Amino acid sequence: MEIINAINLEKTYYTEGLETRAVRDVSLTISRGEFVAIIGPSGSGKSTLLHILGFIDPNTGGEYFFEGKNVNDYSDDEKAFIRNKRIGFVFQSFNLLARTSVLENVKLPLLYSDVPEKQWDERAKKAIDAVGLTHRLLHEPSELSGGEKQRVAIARALIREPEIIFADEPTGNLDSASGKSIMEILQKLNEEKNHTIVLITHETYTAEHAERIISLRDGLVERDSKVEKRNMASEFKK
Repeated sequence: MEIINAINLEKTYYTEGLETRAVRDVSLTISRGEFVAIIGPSGSGKSTLLHILGFIDPNTGGEYFFEGKNVNDYSDDEKAFIRNKRIGFVFQSFNLLARTSVLENVKLPLLYSDVPEKQWDERAKKAIDAVGLTHRLLHEPSELSGGEKQRVAIARALIREPEIIFADEPTGNLDSASGKSIMEILQKLNEEKNHTIVLITHETYTAEHAERIISLRDGLVERDSKVEKRNMASEFKK
C-alpha cells in the first residue's frame, strides 16, 4: 500500500529576486514498510525533498499525496498530528540536551503528546532498549560516543511509535564502524517492526543498505532502482 505519492513535485525559493529550483518535477511513490534511500551530492535537493515529504516545508508545485489524500486537503492541525505522531526524524546533528540523561532526552517528544505521564518512562525505556542503550540510561550526552548519541536520537524518534522514520544523513558525523551500527538498527526497525524508512545520504555504501535507491541531481530524479538485499546482521558480525 502506498503511503507517499509525489507527482511532479517542485520546490522553488526566491531570494532577493533570484529563483532557485531545489526540487524539479520529482515523481515517486513509497509503499508502507519500504526502506528507501535518497542519494545525491550536496545541493541535489535531497534534504529539501525530505522536508516536503515530512511535512516540514510545503511544496510550491506538483502534488503530494499522503495515504491517498492531497496534503493541501489536510488542515494545519492534521499536518501537525502527522508530523509529530506518525513521523519520526533523525538528523545528522544529534540535537540532544546537554546535562540531561539519555532517559530524559528520549522522553522529550512526550511533553507535547496525549500520552499519560505515568507511561513516559516505560515507553522511553522500550525505545532505548530497541537501540541497545539500556546500559546508558542515566548517562548524559557528554559521556556518550558519537554512535551512542545517534542511537539516542533514533530512540527519541521512536518514542511516539511512528510509522515512518526520515533519517537525514544519520551517519554523516560518525566513523565507519558507528555508521554501520546505525544502519543495522535502521534495518532491524524496518524488518522486525515494519517501520517505513526514508534515508537521505550522499554515501553510496550507506544507501546500499536500503532496498531501493532514488538518485537525485540538480533537483531531478536521475535513477530509481531496487538493490539486492544484504544480510547486514551477519555482515556486522564479521
